[in-house]
Amino acid sequence: MSTVLYPGSFDPIHFGHLDVVAQAAELFGNVVVAVMHNPDKPSGTLSTDERVRIAREACASISGVTVQAFAGLAVDAAQSVNALCIVKGLRTPGDFEVEQQMAHTNFAVAGVRTVYVPCQPGLSHVSSRFIRDIAAHGGDVSSMVPPVVAAALASAQRS
Repeated sequence: MSTVLYPGSFDPIHFGHLDVVAQAAELFGNVVVAVMHNPDKPSGTLSTDERVRIAREACASISGVTVQAFAGLAVDAAQSVNALCIVKGLRTPGDFEVEQQMAHTNFAVAGVRTVYVPCQPGLSHVSSRFIRDIAAHGGDVSSMVPPVVAAALASAQRS
């Protein structure tokens, strides 16, 4: 069993993310879901603490998964948990282009490798950005996120 790091903002975590987490856990055994944050930037729709709490609840049924918040670079987070590699999900060819550049950079600066995991085809349209937009306009996002996420987004819109 190896440990891998799955970094992201997870604002919010959705079914596409959870699919990648489950695949990574099956392949490697242990997955650290790294909720990344930059203390110099606004937290987004959900605070870092909320994103960690929600991700923990959403991942609770997937064996071998832990969730932690990290500031700074994903490669530093990967090294801090002794991760074999970083895992990234791919939905579209455009994702590959962005992730490939990041993977080459991560390897060049820290020697950390990246493994890509394609999400299920039925989830390729799911995007945190679209979910935030839909929720902000009072739309129903329940087909794309676990109930804990839908409830948190609805609560955020009421505040």
